[in-house]
Amino acid sequence: MTLLPPPLSLYVHMPWCVRKCPYCDFNSHGVRGTPEYAAYVDALLADLDADLRDFGAALHGRTVETVFFGGGTPSLFSPELVGRFLDGARERLRFADDAEVTLETNPGTVEHGRFDGYLAAGVNRISFGVQSFDDDKLRRLGRIHSSSDAASAVREAQDAGIGNINIDLMYALPEQDLTGALDDVARAVALAPTHISHYQLTLEPNTAFAANPPPLPDDDAAWAIQEACEALLADAGYGQYEVSAYARPGRRCAHNLNYWRFGDYLGIGAGAHGKISDAQGVRRRWKTRLPAAYLASAGQPVRIGGDSTVAATDLPFEYMLNALRLIDGVPAADFQERTGLPREAIASSLAECVARGWLLDDPALLKTTPLGQRFLNDVIEVFMA
Repeated sequence: MTLLPPPLSLYVHMPWCVRKCPYCDFNSHGVRGTPEYAAYVDALLADLDADLRDFGAALHGRTVETVFFGGGTPSLFSPELVGRFLDGARERLRFADDAEVTLETNPGTVEHGRFDGYLAAGVNRISFGVQSFDDDKLRRLGRIHSSSDAASAVREAQDAGIGNINIDLMYALPEQDLTGALDDVARAVALAPTHISHYQLTLEPNTAFAANPPPLPDDDAAWAIQEACEALLADAGYGQYEVSAYARPGRRCAHNLNYWRFGDYLGIGAGAHGKISDAQGVRRRWKTRLPAAYLASAGQPVRIGGDSTVAATDLPFEYMLNALRLIDGVPAADFQERTGLPREAIASSLAECVARGWLLDDPALLKTTPLGQRFLNDVIEVFMA
């Protein structure tokens, strides 16, 4: 199996947050005392050094197209520490001149002036975890900010000169009706971000909400909310390009597009996941989850929580799990380029999906129909080994 090297991204996980939200199943840990933020940046760079040694030839000469600081709450880290990591990463890897560098931000953890610092450090895209502009819903979601905090933070980032801003919104919130969901979207649009992520609240295992479920809209109500909000976003000039992503022209999230197109990415930080294409095939690696254990590893092999090569029989499912989320689809030739498998490996699954009206009957394009988008989980299951 010969793989062409796809675009390369860098994901950096910052694991601390002020308080863990009841719906959150990410590797995030509420702050106790004062975390060792500076030592964590040292550990990140040691982790990066070790991954560069381990992956060797698979990374040689490749250019980092995007960087994404996720969490947790990356904005708990000062601009100086974010800049120190980025400077160190640039010393070790070649960055594209126009590399997209995103920092996830909680509106309740930034003060005026910090955005200037993040911009000077090299961050050129901010993603705000707003979730709702309804203060009652924010309280029920366990958020630490108010709707006015969120609006102020977005404006401050814009005033600082950051021109590429995403707002995360959730819908189908506890006891939310259509009017409330549309109001959230309208208030986000009024702030004129370049990108809006709009996704449904789901009850994930091992979360507080899963243990004690709040009253949520039923499936039909959630679908009605989704359709109405899609229409409102379209009218406001935000084109849907992925299941839950909407952007102004030219402002699609390059980092997430690399995920959905089955590109490569290094995963640095506690619990971070990465994917690298090498001579053995598609290789996935993830890091130990607990921040204390990660800090103690200092770039040593024990920092690795797991490392495996994806079996050829699982590659069709993994590829489609990402690619079919894109509204415009992907060129059919990309399947072979990203997985190393011939089209024949998915021929019968493609035929079944076309027959059910879930995929377009186009040999040059892998693209869901509107029906396929509605039943996307069922479509993807067809490609399971």
